[in-house]
Amino acid sequence: MSLTFHWFLPTNGDSRHVVGGGHGTPATASGRDRPPTVAYLSQIARAAEDLGFVGALTPTGAWCEDAWLTTAMVSQHTERLKFLVAFRPGFVSPTLAAQMASTFQRQTGGRLLLNVVTGGESHEQRAYGDFLDKDARYRRTGEFLEIVRGLWEGKSVDLDGEHLRVEEATLARLPAPVPEVYFGGSSPVAGEVAARHVDVYLTWGEPPAQVARKIAWIRGLAAREGRTLRFGIRLHVITRDTSEQAWAEAHRLLDGFDPETVKSVQAGLARSESEGQQRMLALHGGGNLPHSRLRSSGGTPTGLEIHPNLWAGIGLVRGGAGTALVGSHEEVAERIKEYAALGIEEFVLSGYPHLEEAYWFGEGVLPKLRAQGLWTHPNGQQAAPAAQVPFAGAGGPR
Repeated sequence: MSLTFHWFLPTNGDSRHVVGGGHGTPATASGRDRPPTVAYLSQIARAAEDLGFVGALTPTGAWCEDAWLTTAMVSQHTERLKFLVAFRPGFVSPTLAAQMASTFQRQTGGRLLLNVVTGGESHEQRAYGDFLDKDARYRRTGEFLEIVRGLWEGKSVDLDGEHLRVEEATLARLPAPVPEVYFGGSSPVAGEVAARHVDVYLTWGEPPAQVARKIAWIRGLAAREGRTLRFGIRLHVITRDTSEQAWAEAHRLLDGFDPETVKSVQAGLARSESEGQQRMLALHGGGNLPHSRLRSSGGTPTGLEIHPNLWAGIGLVRGGAGTALVGSHEEVAERIKEYAALGIEEFVLSGYPHLEEAYWFGEGVLPKLRAQGLWTHPNGQQAAPAAQVPFAGAGGPR
């Protein structure tokens, strides 16, 4: 088995510090350090492509640039990298979305993957004109995917659903290949949608025991539908030549958190309707985090290592994925193997800043997984290329 690795395009801005925001909270000021220009995002995408990542996730929401438009532009500066485009059903008609995906496939040579984001924040959804409650949004997502999949199969689709209605919907040109659908959600209705419609179920980086329970839950639901799914996990990474160097970097990031920013972000995330977001908050204490835990004191940041090499510090200022794998290249590889043993096949990763961290992981961890037969470069290369960025050879990643 060869594991699949994806990287992340920070369309909310990038920095040597954590860029917070998401899930209804605005991006923090650090997002202005490296604006998400096409030139910079293309630099990250080309690095990810060379290092052996299969795709790159782009987020969705008011806090970032539009994923469809950005990836369409960045795709013209890459050759192989796929784009895991996050989009929200309900903001665009299913027939138009199916057509957009089909066009994307033709114009990029089949490099589109779709990350379906139902939306866990009603106040943000209302800003876009969507006034359904959360459960209704998930039911609409199910109808949306039923229509889109029918169109991609070349059918003429008629559906008079609870939320969506189409008559004699068809596509003049079908996508080749049909984009795979990625999806995450921790509520009961989300599980039903995943079981019936998606290819890859994504979870955020919870401790392995929690991930195992979630996989078992979704597998059971899918089996009742006569289907099998693949599983992926969304994590940040801080990987260095030694464990001490990695945790020193985690300390540096933690020391850069302004307590008032943490308080503001946590207050915003506390009102999230997303069960996944509430599970993330529970890992680090949410708004009840003592001020003393925002300061580092050597070793691992107190109380924030929730499983060996799994650090919950990112979630103090960032919505959504809030945990990071922190450690030496060997330790991070071992944690990846631990998740793979549970059934995780795809890893959607990121790190601050995204250009440099792509090299740390690509040159440090991927070769170790390749040596154990767990990963192969998509281009069949035997080794990741040397870093072609200014910091390489001058105390930077190796």
